[in-house]
Amino acid sequence: MSEVPEGHKLYLARHGETDDNREPIRVQGFSDPPLNDTGRRQARELAARVEPLGLRSLWSSDLRRARLTAEIVGARLGLAVTLDPRLREANRGRWEGRLFVDIARECPDRYAAWRRAGDSFRFPEGESLREQSERVCDCLEAIRATSALPALVVCHGGSIRVALSERDPRGLDAFHEFEIPNVAVVPL
Repeated sequence: MSEVPEGHKLYLARHGETDDNREPIRVQGFSDPPLNDTGRRQARELAARVEPLGLRSLWSSDLRRARLTAEIVGARLGLAVTLDPRLREANRGRWEGRLFVDIARECPDRYAAWRRAGDSFRFPEGESLREQSERVCDCLEAIRATSALPALVVCHGGSIRVALSERDPRGLDAFHEFEIPNVAVVPL
């Protein structure tokens, strides 16, 4: 993994790998799988990469894959983890636990709508990307306003994408333009 650029006040990191992140990829959303062995190794590597940033606070989604990643980072850096459910991945409704390839095959129109993303996309019986964006961005603003900075926020690929989309002129239409691999660090 590449070096993490210094000089920012807020850094977002995606959690380490779970078995659901391996091909064929399974929709996770609010489901709560643990890190696998690779994910735990990635979390240790993440801790080493962010150590030079002089982090003063550490935040995480309350979902296990993010929380465990943050706890590994916090143990190395001597930081307690503050959990906030607003940092969760989108509630992906009926899609949770299903394989993306199955959804694409069985629901091609709905899957195509997902690939376009945007303000109007909503997971079947789940959350819209707009709703996810509002809760994640509200949390990030609260962290900026009330926490010791610089801060690391360990969360999810979708949560990072909605935060980046809010800064992009295309808004949520840009959601799928951001590639966020496991333990990527994104300065915000």
